[in-house]
Amino acid sequence: MQTNRRTRVFSQIFLIILLIYSNIVLCGNVVSPPGATLDPSLRKDIQQAIKKGLVFLRAQQKENGSWQDYPAITALSLSSFLRGGYDFTTQDSFITRGFNFLLSNQQKDGGIYVDENANYNSAIVLMAFKDAGNIAYQSVIGKLERFLLNLQFDEANGYTRDSLYYGGVGYGFKARPDLSNVQWSLEALYQKNKYEIEASRDENERKMLEEKNKYLERTMVFLARCQNLSSVNPEPYTSNDGGFMYGPGISKAGDQKSYGSMTYAGLKSMIHANLSKNDQRVQAAFTWIQKNYSVDENPGMGSQGLFYYYHTMAKSLEIYGENIISDSSGKKHNWKEELANKIIGYQKADGSWVNPLHNRWMEDNPVLVSCYSILALEELLKD
Repeated sequence: MQTNRRTRVFSQIFLIILLIYSNIVLCGNVVSPPGATLDPSLRKDIQQAIKKGLVFLRAQQKENGSWQDYPAITALSLSSFLRGGYDFTTQDSFITRGFNFLLSNQQKDGGIYVDENANYNSAIVLMAFKDAGNIAYQSVIGKLERFLLNLQFDEANGYTRDSLYYGGVGYGFKARPDLSNVQWSLEALYQKNKYEIEASRDENERKMLEEKNKYLERTMVFLARCQNLSSVNPEPYTSNDGGFMYGPGISKAGDQKSYGSMTYAGLKSMIHANLSKNDQRVQAAFTWIQKNYSVDENPGMGSQGLFYYYHTMAKSLEIYGENIISDSSGKKHNWKEELANKIIGYQKADGSWVNPLHNRWMEDNPVLVSCYSILALEELLKD
């Protein structure tokens, strides 16, 4: 009874919020980490933008608990709430309904998807289940991890190390592998689960850890073939600028050109694969980022995929751990402040975001782009 009363009150609060944007109130308090480096006024602006964005997202949830009847978008929405610094949990009815929708789409193979985009959906869904911090989802998490591990292009799936596809993953079972899907999958497997059992205490967990380590080794082969760095990528299509392309010899920017979102995806993936900042591959990617630094565009792609770029940039630079970036002219940039101001400047009056410059890759979808924006802003509050 007490739980039901709490959830009813919470729903009523959200209805009030939808009517009064000028005085938005959300359950819970933001917990500012110690030693925060963001300007206090900008921190408040970021928190306010996140609040407005969450209010928008809350209003978009469907009766079946989903956002747009799609697992990945539902999972991104759930993660936006769970990472926001508020006390949302799986005890909140709308959060529970979201996870119930995800569970209703779990397949016999352990993946959670509704179409051919099995890896894309399952990886993003896995992160949401880990964000939930609910021990009841431990079995679901284990099945999702095993499913993702089995999707890699490796010996078990008929690929040898000399194949350009080796170590990669694509959208689905037969799709050509690409760096975007690799970064989603790797991030999901890398993310720690609150209730993960120590490998030393459990034989199954020890075997899973061994499988993940082998997965990382194979992934590094694929990452090398996506990086324009001749010292690690001997393929004839390779240039030597240190950046990343979409796949081996394939770039959305044309030819085999490096571009922004994929270089950040490559940087993040290498760090997830436990490469140090001193590794030549990491240094080469970061040097490319310095030379091509921008919050105005997705370097090499202009306005295409701009908010995917912002989302990937925020996650990558946060785990890289550098607050100031010097560009090609030597100018120093506080990237968190610049990115925050840029994202906030795009927010619409109703709390949502869309890419006003280009609709490629679904960036005219306000739910998807709002998730990208909120999750990016939440990364900026981690300092």
